[in-house]
Amino acid sequence: MLKDLVKKNRSYRGYDETYQFTKEELIDFVDHAKLAPSSVNAQPFRYVLAWEKEKVDRIRPLTKWARALPELELPHKGKWPTGFIIICQDLRISESLSRYQKDVGICAQTILLAAVEKGLGGCMIGNFNANEVKTKLNLSDYLAPMLIIALGKPDETILLEEIEEGESIKYYRDEADRHHVPKRKIEDIIVW
Repeated sequence: MLKDLVKKNRSYRGYDETYQFTKEELIDFVDHAKLAPSSVNAQPFRYVLAWEKEKVDRIRPLTKWARALPELELPHKGKWPTGFIIICQDLRISESLSRYQKDVGICAQTILLAAVEKGLGGCMIGNFNANEVKTKLNLSDYLAPMLIIALGKPDETILLEEIEEGESIKYYRDEADRHHVPKRKIEDIIVW
């Protein structure tokens, strides 16, 4: 069952905008993340939740999507996420942003797996200006935005494809706007 969830947990860049999150749904996702392991159990993160249209609309222009496909504007018009969770590090706990990078990933993956389990999905967005996010959302000085997680009901097709050693790992869109994600074979990634 976990492997099925992991397969469904893609970086979605197209959503059904009619789906609206509740505050309780986003709190539940963070409740999953708070259970994740934390380096020296520091638990240095605070979470900004956005489910109301006004706040979602403030965050949308702060995000940059699909850097490997600069020729495309993603998400397409009318396919934007309807929720966001921003993982921020509480600088009062630790000012070292690099120390907890792995913890950010663990928490983000936990949130996304919780979303996928409910038939939803998301995308981790690291391409943003942290100072701009902090300013536009009026965040306290002690909060450092580390990662933005876009969330919604996926409305696109993503295909995983096994590739041969040496083939391109660059994801791409085909003429039907299906998103293809090349993945290396298991025998090519295990060192014996």
